[in-house]
Amino acid sequence: MKRFIASAIIATFLLGTVAGCANKAQTGAGVGSMAGATIGALTFKNKLTGAALGAGIGALIGYAIGNEMDKHDQAQIGKALEENPSGKPLAWKNPDTGASYEATPSTPYMQQDKVYRDIHIKATVDGQEKDVKAKAYRNPDGTWVLVQ
Repeated sequence: MKRFIASAIIATFLLGTVAGCANKAQTGAGVGSMAGATIGALTFKNKLTGAALGAGIGALIGYAIGNEMDKHDQAQIGKALEENPSGKPLAWKNPDTGASYEATPSTPYMQQDKVYRDIHIKATVDGQEKDVKAKAYRNPDGTWVLVQ
């Protein structure tokens, strides 16, 4: 089981490194499935079933968010992470896609010499609501990078 979790974590990081080779939806689905598989394996008694269910759910959510979010939306998430106090949401509507979002950052913390914040993103896309919990770290240039 430890080997599976370590493999899932490594694969997630590799997916992040090759993200330039795929479109946003594919990258979102890949990262979402890996994160979902890891969470599912850790929370279900039957590790294989949990990983499979988590991977499927994570892929769907990751695909939907990756497919719908554009640079405007990513900039708004960065703004929420950089400027909003913990627990205070930033809401916006994408003028091009009509999707609406609400991003609520948590308290910043240090990990591996980087500032991290967890963030809860609620999205309404084509009338369907989606909830995503992610983690982001702050680059030295002030930009934020979502890692899961």
